[in-house]
Amino acid sequence: MGTCLICKAISPLISSKLGVCVKCIREKPEKALEIFRFVRRETRKRFELPPEIPKDPNGVKCGMCANDCVIGRGSRGFCGLVFNIDGQIKRMGGTPERGILEWYYDPLPTNCVAWWFCPGCTGTGYPKYAYKPAAETGYVNLAVFYGACSLDCLFCQNWHYRYLSQRLAPCVSSEELAGKVNERVSCICFFGGDPSTQMLHAIKVSEMSLEWAERNKRILRICWETNGNMRREFALKAAELSFKSGGIIKFDLKAWDENIYAALCGVSKKEIFENFRIIGERYFPERAEVPVLTASTLLVPGYIDSVEVENIAKFIAEIDPQIPYTLLAFYPQYVIDDLPTTSRKQAYECYQVSKKYLRNVKIGNIHLLS
Repeated sequence: MGTCLICKAISPLISSKLGVCVKCIREKPEKALEIFRFVRRETRKRFELPPEIPKDPNGVKCGMCANDCVIGRGSRGFCGLVFNIDGQIKRMGGTPERGILEWYYDPLPTNCVAWWFCPGCTGTGYPKYAYKPAAETGYVNLAVFYGACSLDCLFCQNWHYRYLSQRLAPCVSSEELAGKVNERVSCICFFGGDPSTQMLHAIKVSEMSLEWAERNKRILRICWETNGNMRREFALKAAELSFKSGGIIKFDLKAWDENIYAALCGVSKKEIFENFRIIGERYFPERAEVPVLTASTLLVPGYIDSVEVENIAKFIAEIDPQIPYTLLAFYPQYVIDDLPTTSRKQAYECYQVSKKYLRNVKIGNIHLLS
């Protein structure tokens, strides 16, 4: 049971760790965002990360992701991987030579956001993009878990990536990682954390791996699970690699209201949604057999409600109503660990409102619904 520090409302759907209800975030954003800034300062201090996106007027611009950090001398960027050392940008990770990540082989079919239509889990696109007309049993996904992120979601389901950015280890070069691709690997998925802060590394791995696949006449799909907060040219390159290889780029569209997005994730949604729109308009109509773009939203109880989901669904439908949309059940994690899991009522309300605009909607993580 939580209490809103602004309107004094009491509800089990108000996180006591946040102390603000969704109504006040929408209607009294200045007060709400100040409370969230305090919460974020305290949580990020544990991982030696800056409390907000640095914009030092005397700093140096990073330019890796859409945050456009301007980093002061002796300071680090929002992701924790980029430093200003003696007035020069120094990247401790995310270069072709140095990726801060963990990797593993994940047997197919796997627990992927796009499991209900991707080639590896269903055989969609066989024989051009899949080895089998059904799930690719016997094959694996090379899962690449990047240890940094361009967002700071207080409900993060993979929050432990912060330990990797804190230690700046383990390090794997793009050449070494591409060398893990063998005849059992039919897809690579970059996730985390998020690939948006290490795109130079991820793109190089993709290019080297696809060269190997072409030489050996192998299917190799390049996929991304991302917050979408990428520099525009990197977002388009990621989409191109997925488009050509039969892979999928999956955006987690976390909220619609700009203030809710900033409160829960610490950044603006503007460039994220614009990246999604541009990729959708450019690539989605060109490959009917396997959708190249998809979206998901985590249904955080009390905060990401049917109002948010309806607006996201409208936005997606304006691009193409065929774009698949997955609604994911929330499990209490990281800062917001005092809310219940998503209820069946909330999930089906969001499902019904999404179906008004989109033709392909799925509820994921059904086993978590309360």
